[in-house]
Amino acid sequence: MSALLKVEDLVVEVQARRGTSTPVDGISFEIHRGETLGLVGESGSGKSLTAMSIIKLLPTRAVQMAGGRIQLDGVDMASFSPRQMRDVRGMRIGTIFQEPMTALNPAFTIGFQIAEPLRRHLGLSRAAAKKRVIELLEMVGIPRAGEIAKSYPHHLSGGMRQRAMIAIAMSCEPDLLIADEPTTALDVTTQAQILDLILDLQEEHGTAVLLVTHDLGVVAQACQNVTVMRRGTIVEQSSVIDIFEKPSHPYTRALLESMPARNAGVDRLPYIAEGVFE
Repeated sequence: MSALLKVEDLVVEVQARRGTSTPVDGISFEIHRGETLGLVGESGSGKSLTAMSIIKLLPTRAVQMAGGRIQLDGVDMASFSPRQMRDVRGMRIGTIFQEPMTALNPAFTIGFQIAEPLRRHLGLSRAAAKKRVIELLEMVGIPRAGEIAKSYPHHLSGGMRQRAMIAIAMSCEPDLLIADEPTTALDVTTQAQILDLILDLQEEHGTAVLLVTHDLGVVAQACQNVTVMRRGTIVEQSSVIDIFEKPSHPYTRALLESMPARNAGVDRLPYIAEGVFE
């Protein structure tokens, strides 16, 4: 089966007064339909830049994709125009950003922001979009959906804002969902709820997921395969089972040793979801 997303020799450069740096240097990986791939590494390893390169939302003009190919269903997106990428974002690729408070527009209601991709990509009428917004909010577990749709981002808790972000990302039932540290700013209980929600939606819609995270506990629970990044390069790629049971690279072993369960002398990581080793 051919890969839904294929990244080949991706290079990202940053232009500065002191010269050019390469925070992402020649990385390659692929994701198949229905698969969850964990992109793992410490802060500054290039994970988020890699994810944002896929959808061409790099933070500034000084940060540019300098080489490589990014293929979606065999079509290279590197040469896509801004208009073509706007058609891809939301429709083919949905994104859950790391911090919903900065990703959501404070000037518009939650309902308006969820309805926007529905009207733009699917051509829904105002009434049809309004109805679908309520359905999406209920789908992501938000109570009083009609009331919440009229609320602004600052009226909601962090967990509810993240659920609203997921509703936006999943509104057009994309083929690929990029989740960039989707649980980092949340408490432990809400983290578990958000992760379960993403996995439930993936199972329901058959969506491929690129899960960008530094949390190996999240990887153990959610992913089938793992790509480990360090200083802009890939140091190890393997199944989640092999990563936890027999990591081959010293950096991967160091990440595992930094987990609390390992330091406490626990042989079997409690983070592994039941059945993942079956």
